[in-house]
Amino acid sequence: MTKPNPAPWKQTFQLRDLPVALALLTRLPLPHFHFPTEANRPTARGAWAYPLVGVLLAVIAAAVGEALSRMGATAGLSAAFVLLALVMLSGAMHEDGLADCADGFWGGWTPDKRLKIMKDSVIGTYGVIALVLSLLLRWYLLVELITDDALLWALIIAAAGSRAAMVWVMDSLPVVRRDGLSGRTGRPSAWASGAAVLIAVVLTVLAPDVSAWRLVLLAFLAALVMRHLAKRKIGGQTGDVLGATQQVTEIALLIGCQMMAFGWQG
Repeated sequence: MTKPNPAPWKQTFQLRDLPVALALLTRLPLPHFHFPTEANRPTARGAWAYPLVGVLLAVIAAAVGEALSRMGATAGLSAAFVLLALVMLSGAMHEDGLADCADGFWGGWTPDKRLKIMKDSVIGTYGVIALVLSLLLRWYLLVELITDDALLWALIIAAAGSRAAMVWVMDSLPVVRRDGLSGRTGRPSAWASGAAVLIAVVLTVLAPDVSAWRLVLLAFLAALVMRHLAKRKIGGQTGDVLGATQQVTEIALLIGCQMMAFGWQG
């Protein structure tokens, strides 16, 4: 007698998903977790936990900024170390995706050529420009948020929302490179994608002194732009596309939080 299939939500939400997501998206020194394996359950089924990983990284980075501020560091210096913490905690994997997408999307004339450029480990002019502008813009926004005493929730919103955007792009576009990280991870289920977005939205709604609907709209527009670009340039998504989506959406949300700190609430 065959066992009945578990309910979809039981297949989606499992204890192992959070440590697996942490191992995939961070460079934190984690202990080895022993979980029973399921051959038919791809790693992406646990993508619902990606926003929670973002929350953890945001709290750690905000703690770094708070500690430096209490020791008398300027906002600029504190922001630099907050940014450094975010980059080191994630292993710069999202920044790498942004640079590769910038090089590939605008350095090739065909989808195959663009994918070949994106796979190349050598960074080009477009990638350098994208990285420099991204880091400078994020540093400036962090300086302003530290000055306005709005860093913690801004980081939480941006980190969770940008990783939920990654999951949505994973779910809504086909994988175009099976041998890449995204191809090995698989595609999340609709339950996982919906849960990731819901977690990010709830965190935004709970955040004090922000207009939640404006931030949700900003995140959606940023993710939509990246989805459109990826579909038009290479016909789908790769790990680099997901990293670039995280970066662009994070910047959009930090901009929104910074503007709200200056009274953009109406």
